[in-house]
Amino acid sequence: MGSYVDSVTSSSSPASLVNSSPLTAPELSDDGFEIHRLPSPLGDRPSDSAEFILVIGGLGYIGSHTVLELLREGHNVLIIDNLSNSYESVMHNIQILTASHCKQKGVPVPLLHFHRLDYRSRSMRLLLESYSNLVMTINAAGQQTMTYRSRIVGVIHFAAHKSVVESITTPLQYYQNNVCGLVSLLQTLDQYGIYNFIFSSSATVYGAKANQGLPLREEDLVHHPESYIDKSGHSVVLQPSVTGLSSPYARTKYFAEAILADVAAANPAWRIVALRYFNPVGCDPSGLLGESPRGEATNLYPVLTQVLMGARPRLNVFGSDWATRDGTAIRDFIHVLDVARGHISALAWNDRAKRHDNSFRAFNLGSGNGATVLEAVQSLEAVAGREIPLSWTGRRPGDVGSCVASTERARTELGWSPRENLVQCAADLWNFVRKAGLDSTGKV
Repeated sequence: MGSYVDSVTSSSSPASLVNSSPLTAPELSDDGFEIHRLPSPLGDRPSDSAEFILVIGGLGYIGSHTVLELLREGHNVLIIDNLSNSYESVMHNIQILTASHCKQKGVPVPLLHFHRLDYRSRSMRLLLESYSNLVMTINAAGQQTMTYRSRIVGVIHFAAHKSVVESITTPLQYYQNNVCGLVSLLQTLDQYGIYNFIFSSSATVYGAKANQGLPLREEDLVHHPESYIDKSGHSVVLQPSVTGLSSPYARTKYFAEAILADVAAANPAWRIVALRYFNPVGCDPSGLLGESPRGEATNLYPVLTQVLMGARPRLNVFGSDWATRDGTAIRDFIHVLDVARGHISALAWNDRAKRHDNSFRAFNLGSGNGATVLEAVQSLEAVAGREIPLSWTGRRPGDVGSCVASTERARTELGWSPRENLVQCAADLWNFVRKAGLDSTGKV
């Protein structure tokens, strides 16, 4: 597991965004995590009334873009990240972009705090306590009691291991972090009365449904019996069922969703949204935020950039005999900024007074349009002005020919629709690569 390092950046003006505090010598907590304690952070201290959105894994690829969108929307943000697959320099770029945006709009800079912390650490309780106020309440027996009222009004949970291939060789690591860690987190949030929860899920939960070649709908996977009216006006009752989950990673996302659905059914105080990502690509147009994992790149576009920069000799294309327009598999690529905006919409949906009877709801985040692997390659070749060498090989076990989202539920219920296309995804990605100055290893 990762280490616990507590560092804070507090801001209420553009100047204070770049302040930080030096780390002290580490201590060892009772759960085996290193703790670096800090003096009071530079910059303004938040008032006891300041409310925050907690973003777990907020310096990763999707997390950092979501943090930036939250700040642009005026939310105060508390990031925790153990930096196992991200870099602290991302925080600095978020600060720069936020300050620039707020200056341009003439609005105050929201508060932004960062704690280097593994969310599975029991030290999470100390952190949540520090963002809570003790208040006097009256219990059911009419007695006065002191309880915590958290200033964290929403949680977005990104922290998960996410490599399909790696999950096959290290399944226990994936179940420990993605499933057991989630259970512990929910117990801790419940203790502090934090019930607004957005979960980072995946289209892999649909399993064998993807093999049908039709746009995947949220109704294709439910965790409790669910009814809806179909296009013919008939009432349809859906039963929980899934087959063909092809990796431990997919199963961890499925189990996590099932746990969340059960928790919400048991306690309607919870407001839980699971966002099923398809294939997030691209990056912020500034070129200051992008995808730069510490481990080996496995997603298509990061691999493509590594080929372009010489870190890999060629792209392996798995299968040229799919029943598609050019024989290569079709995937639904969605711009990461559209994914980030989906989280803002999900938070707003949870906050609405009139909502669905169930307190768990899943939404697809995809473009609704499929592109073949070759079309994805060509999109990046066009903006880079370079050819990407290809190596043709056979299909991999568990691969599907087409995986595309239906976006109807997100459009009608969340009020969310994707804005960007594949051309823009490729252009923004190549802009990030050029500005970051990626070397021959493909790393910043």
